[in-house]
Amino acid sequence: MLRFARKYSDKFKFSAYLVQADAASLPFAPDSFDWAIAIATYHHMQGSEARCSAIDDLRRVLKPDGEALITVWNRWQPGFWFRPKETFVSWQTKEEVLYRYYYLFSRHELENLVRQSGFRVLRSFSEDSFHFPLRQFSRNVCLLIKKETD
Repeated sequence: MLRFARKYSDKFKFSAYLVQADAASLPFAPDSFDWAIAIATYHHMQGSEARCSAIDDLRRVLKPDGEALITVWNRWQPGFWFRPKETFVSWQTKEEVLYRYYYLFSRHELENLVRQSGFRVLRSFSEDSFHFPLRQFSRNVCLLIKKETD
């Protein structure tokens, strides 16, 4: 993903400081950022403690009133209806099939998790490009959240 991000930043001629890090232990000082994004991150974290710790660390690095966009795969998209909440999904590379861990969040569950860490949910929505008329079946759950000031 870092390679893709570098390619994208070069293509559109903007500077990006890219870091590979553990989401539960971000290598940044407290109150470092006005905005953050975490796309398809938290559903790969195994165990509720790891997910809580990562959300807490996101809050730590955001400035007061800082905002973040979070997306996770939706538990209720049709392809997951008969899977357990914790599952492995196959990914085909050129050389092999890999199995990646997923925790399948419901919208309500993700909203509660970020609220427990001291965030306010500004907006809870589905991605724009879903094929079902009901948003609870969309592919991703998306949240725009704000760090509440102490």
